Amino acid sequence: MERMISYCGLDCRQCGAYIATKTDDDDKRKEVAAMWSKMFQVEIDPKTINCTGCQSDNGILFSHCSVCDIRKCGMGKDMENCAHCGDYACDKLKPMLDMLPHAKKSLEKIRSQIQG
Repeated sequence: MERMISYCGLDCRQCGAYIATKTDDDDKRKEVAAMWSKMFQVEIDPKTINCTGCQSDNGILFSHCSVCDIRKCGMGKDMENCAHCGDYACDKLKPMLDMLPHAKKSLEKIRSQIQG
């Protein structure tokens, strides 16, 4: 399966919200909402677990993605993802990468390919 890397380095195709949306799976939405509610200690309604990817332009985004400063910045700079940015890894991105080392690894791999 082809990867779909978000601005911050996550693979959208591996995201539970993306999977639940693409398969229209309400059980998956409930599973993801419960997991994220526990993980982030905030109540997440399964009805909000809908997303077609960080870089989609159809308006179907998980609530956090729609207000994400990293996403806004990447879109504003018309970047494929943050690996392509001259300000990598900026103060907006660093906390996310600290929480999600697999996203950091993904972006750093892309950066190494760019820099050749």
